[in-house]
Amino acid sequence: MRIPTLITGCLAGARRSLSALTLAASLFSAPALAAEPLRIGYSDWPGWVAWQVAIDKGWLKEAGVEAKFEWFDYSASMDAFSAGKLDAVTCTNGDALVMAGNGAKNVMILLTDYSNGNDMIVGKPGVKSLADLKGKKVGLEVGLVEHLLLIDGLQKAGIKETDVTLVNAKTNETPQVLASGDVAAIGAWQPIAGQAMRGAAGARPLYTSADRPGLIYDVVTVTPASLAARRADWIKLVGLWDRVVEYIENPKTQPDAVAIMAAKVGIEPATFTRFLKGTKLLKLADGRAVMKDADGFGSLYGSSRHADAFNVKFEVYKTPQDVKSTIDPALTDGK
Repeated sequence: MRIPTLITGCLAGARRSLSALTLAASLFSAPALAAEPLRIGYSDWPGWVAWQVAIDKGWLKEAGVEAKFEWFDYSASMDAFSAGKLDAVTCTNGDALVMAGNGAKNVMILLTDYSNGNDMIVGKPGVKSLADLKGKKVGLEVGLVEHLLLIDGLQKAGIKETDVTLVNAKTNETPQVLASGDVAAIGAWQPIAGQAMRGAAGARPLYTSADRPGLIYDVVTVTPASLAARRADWIKLVGLWDRVVEYIENPKTQPDAVAIMAAKVGIEPATFTRFLKGTKLLKLADGRAVMKDADGFGSLYGSSRHADAFNVKFEVYKTPQDVKSTIDPALTDGK
């Protein structure tokens, strides 16, 4: 996602330090927060576009939630959150840590999904495996989720990180980068990865998030100030999620749900349905299981510690984050 993707906008914005004014903006007083609708940034990823169903169906008002969802490109959504312009943002768990590590503290309150194939490393025509990338260039957003995915794939393939040269490129520019022939592969998520493959006939996925479930979790993350001041409202919002997922996954209502989501991102419903298959939506019960503190990718905590180590190693931020303080699983239980 994200940095479609576990990481997007790292160098584009997430690494920017926050000024005193920005910090002040992110710490609005409780009365000020309570006077306005919750401001939530979301972007083009199936697990986040899913909120459009609740918006269009009027479920937010039914639940008594005053919220304003604001549409962004992914990197821009994290920039807006880091600048104190939003109460919450949809992002990957790794990118939530990127923002926190650079001063924009946040708390993950809801797991929407995990990437199950939509994030991918795409090789240009003639490149058939990750082994073919040795000594070659790969275009992606350095320090963000596709970088994390690439490193994981290289390690599994027994290839050193130093055997590949990274070319920093915004995710939405990777189709042009791949078509130029200047790189052997790119890292991107759907629908951008699909655009890249259509623009370079014969290009193919070399490694995807389906090869490592749990490497990339997608979340709603909130400022500590807003969570403290409006916890009851955030609980109501989280409580809507099962209704959203049920409407999307129920064969009787899925066509309507897909039509709503596809219209939001400007693609055909049939195409959006394919993207849904690469995203494993998680109901609240699924989220409860994943939001238990454990090692490994089956836990949001374990996955986030892995992302934290990656972020520190590649100097996305300097100081390891206290992962436990960045996750509040209680809202899935209405607490």
